[in-house]
Amino acid sequence: MNVHVRELARAMGELGVEVDIFTREHAGVTNRIEHIAPTVRVIHLPAGEAEAQIADLYPHLPEFLESLQSFLQQEELSYDVVHSHYWLSSWVGRALSEALGTPHVVTFHTLGLIKMQSRAGEIEPPERQIVEREAMATADRIIAFSGHERDAMVRLYGADADRITLVPCGVDLAKFRPLDQKEVRKQLGLNGEKVLLYVGRMEPLKGLDLLVEAAAQLDTGEEVRMVVVGGDADGGKDLDRVRQLAKQRQVEGLFDFVGLVDHDELPLYYNAADVCIVPSYYESFGMVALESMACGTPVVATRVGGLPTIVHHGHTGYLKSWRCPESFANSVEMIISSSGLQESMGAAARRRAEGMGWDNVALMVGDEYRALTGRID
Repeated sequence: MNVHVRELARAMGELGVEVDIFTREHAGVTNRIEHIAPTVRVIHLPAGEAEAQIADLYPHLPEFLESLQSFLQQEELSYDVVHSHYWLSSWVGRALSEALGTPHVVTFHTLGLIKMQSRAGEIEPPERQIVEREAMATADRIIAFSGHERDAMVRLYGADADRITLVPCGVDLAKFRPLDQKEVRKQLGLNGEKVLLYVGRMEPLKGLDLLVEAAAQLDTGEEVRMVVVGGDADGGKDLDRVRQLAKQRQVEGLFDFVGLVDHDELPLYYNAADVCIVPSYYESFGMVALESMACGTPVVATRVGGLPTIVHHGHTGYLKSWRCPESFANSVEMIISSSGLQESMGAAARRRAEGMGWDNVALMVGDEYRALTGRID
């Protein structure tokens, strides 16, 4: 979501739109106001302790709203559109748009009811679905990433389909592009092995258990390295769980847990990989899949959420309709055992991604703003 907000704002800025991004102060912030583009600012406002976790922020929303309104008064600011992202921000965005008398656009990125339906054991705060339902009922426009997300909003929340517009996520085509695989593998210390890549948070909903089980089913006759990039969302508990599962399945030697890396370094990992695996229980869109495809790397993913709108089965990778380790392993084996298939899928993946640059996404979002206000050129 952070990448989406930042890159969309930058692309809107390139279209001549002035954008202010309001976010909470957090540990490490040195400047209250940061310019990330000539007409795009990030403004940090106080709301709770700087070290507070996202699960603890709901009670601090009124404080954030008050800080935001005070800032607007001090700076004598007004806006044509309020666009909020995620359910917490939608609470603030709804109140702010009412106070300013401006249209409210909301993008949720994930939805609580879908998360709970996607995997047994997922728990969301009861306030979340209430806020999501109220935001959908009052927003002037809801932007969904896929038809699946739109239909879920209508079915589960009673949203008005006529106020939901489909706009996909985007990718930085200059940053995420094909590079020389041998060179990037040398930089990363990966040599002589088939590389399977996972990128994302380490949490149960992301399905790392399926990645481990699939690794145990691989039978390629070649050396394989499973590279896992991403931080643990639960203080190390999920990493420990995945490590223990890999040990039980006797594949712990295949795994490299890299941890968090800078977003600018991700193209190296995508290009080093032979296949990118997205084993999630649910993805509202699937930015990892799109970034991988932009780098010319095929994807094997679960057929959930917005992933079928990105991955074209049999052309840019494979979509699996069920969470079966053997099926995942078979699809991976098909790709890594055939250089011709890997190259053709990689080329098709890049072509698919080329139509989904942030410039195109910004134009689509700009059309929605214009339809609501008639004031943004």
